[in-house]
Amino acid sequence: MAKRLLPENFLAYLDTIGLKELGKTLSEGEPCVSLRTNHAKNIGKNELPPGSSPIAWCENGFYLNERPKFTFDPLLHQGGYYVQEASSMFHYHIVKQLCKDGIPRRVLDSCAAPGGKTTAVIDALPEGSLIVANEYVPSRAAILRENIIKWSYPASIVTRGDTAAFRKLKDSFDIIIADVPCSGEGMMRKDEEAVRQWSPGLIKECSERQREIISNLWPSLKPGGTLIYSTCTFNRYENEDMVEWIKEEYDAESVEIETDDKWNISKGIDTVSHCYRFLPDRLCGEGLFVAVIRKTGQYTESRKKDRQRIQKQRNSPSLQQTSTWLRPEILTYFDLYTEDDRINAFPSVHTDILRKIGRELDIIHEGVSVATVKGHDLIPTQSLALSPCLDKKAFPSHKLEKDEAIAYLSGENIVLPEDTPRGFILLEYNNRPLGFVKNIGKRSNNLYPAAWRIKTSVK
Repeated sequence: MAKRLLPENFLAYLDTIGLKELGKTLSEGEPCVSLRTNHAKNIGKNELPPGSSPIAWCENGFYLNERPKFTFDPLLHQGGYYVQEASSMFHYHIVKQLCKDGIPRRVLDSCAAPGGKTTAVIDALPEGSLIVANEYVPSRAAILRENIIKWSYPASIVTRGDTAAFRKLKDSFDIIIADVPCSGEGMMRKDEEAVRQWSPGLIKECSERQREIISNLWPSLKPGGTLIYSTCTFNRYENEDMVEWIKEEYDAESVEIETDDKWNISKGIDTVSHCYRFLPDRLCGEGLFVAVIRKTGQYTESRKKDRQRIQKQRNSPSLQQTSTWLRPEILTYFDLYTEDDRINAFPSVHTDILRKIGRELDIIHEGVSVATVKGHDLIPTQSLALSPCLDKKAFPSHKLEKDEAIAYLSGENIVLPEDTPRGFILLEYNNRPLGFVKNIGKRSNNLYPAAWRIKTSVK
């Protein structure tokens, strides 16, 4: 491809901080292709595109030799893997180290869309942990919700709102991930807009916004908790300088993360803090800066903690019916309740924070959305289809070939065998749930979410 024309003052700045060779790579190099498999869905390497090789800092991450047409792989839509830039998978490694003791954590991913880092963190968390994924922009929040549902971790909450709302959630989270909006220098190989929009003024604007976001989030981090601060940019103003500001402003501590020299991750520039720079001229990945910062002090659990179950009664016909759609053991640990036109299942141990969050932010997904209520009808959801909480014996099933699976994901009505029972049918591809249809006799109604459907015209 043609050489990228990068701003001269940007290249000159890289030279002043010892990154002259990086400028050449950004001008001429090509991005790597990588994905990360869903640990909970037991994806075999034989199910991945040929030629995959492991990513050192993420056990479920793989480089690919070329970029296949991911859209037309049903496994992607089943939540089997997430197409993610390799450097960003370092968040998995960080959280894995922070959680070595196996104690469940409550985690906030504060600027989470489209969901790559959130899903990576989910796979690194101890069993019983909670993840809250927040996004401010509505369109991006919708994409985040879709990706979290596909990853199908039951102890998850997706919110839409400004980070200022988290000021009121004092001492709520053990770990906060702040992958803050930045000037995007690390995306210049992948995104032409990152080149066009760059300016010194943008860096100043981003730095101010980053301080505001951290100030909003800090009260909700428990004493002794950790903030994972990251950007996809190279300049010091948004990186090392920001880490020093956080440490000084909040009397916080820099945390060292174990790495291997063979990974070629670079250290911070002119700083005593533990910082990790991913530079495309030194490793296979895009630009990333990460630092881990600990809030000093020790958290003491409140004796007034609200552990009330959301819904103690399950004697309504709708809750009785939908309870049969879940694995029996799930009902021991989950609340099943009606919320507007939905029936949800959510882990009982985390209902206290669900209530608190609901008072401050717009919750657009929680736990497992089991059913949609339409009049007297209960319609099983895509969230249920992909969830490990689903009792597959609750529905008749039908296995699809790949072409049929693509047709279903495109919104087409699937032709079922004549002896298929009427009612809701669970469709499977490669022995994993793909979604629901409703068999009404001569035809079936496709229940795959309209907003998620793929366009086969570009195949």
